[in-house]
Amino acid sequence: MKNEKGFSLIELLIVVAIIGIIAAIAVPNLLKSRQAANEASAIGSTRTIGTAMATYFSTQGLNSTYATDLALLGGSNVNLVDAQLSSGNKSGFKFEATGSAATNASPATFDEDCQPQATGSFGTGNRSFYSNDSFVIYQTSGSSVLTRASTGIPIQ
Repeated sequence: MKNEKGFSLIELLIVVAIIGIIAAIAVPNLLKSRQAANEASAIGSTRTIGTAMATYFSTQGLNSTYATDLALLGGSNVNLVDAQLSSGNKSGFKFEATGSAATNASPATFDEDCQPQATGSFGTGNRSFYSNDSFVIYQTSGSSVLTRASTGIPIQ
């Protein structure tokens, strides 16, 4: 009789099946955690853009105006947001911000929104966010664009 050491094929198949079951349970939770982290980053970035817009507005002197483009907040002259955020893409979200100057008929305003680049189980997020010169952050499900007329649900 030979003294053989090692695992039988059945034992290896049982181990592979157990690993497969554990992976089937863990992977969806990991994807949800990644989406939650991306959405938390998007909310933080939305707050950062609002703060940068307020700083830009207050440093314009008599010509009080909000930045007309997100890139203006991250340029080498102003440098209020990081380069990645001023490019418009961060943590799987697309950011857009537009501002205007005050006129005799209306005050200066800005609108800022961000949508996930992909939604669903394997997407980067499942909510879109919006903020304006009221500095309240709003949310909605999916990647729909929010505006002043349809602001969604406030986060704060």
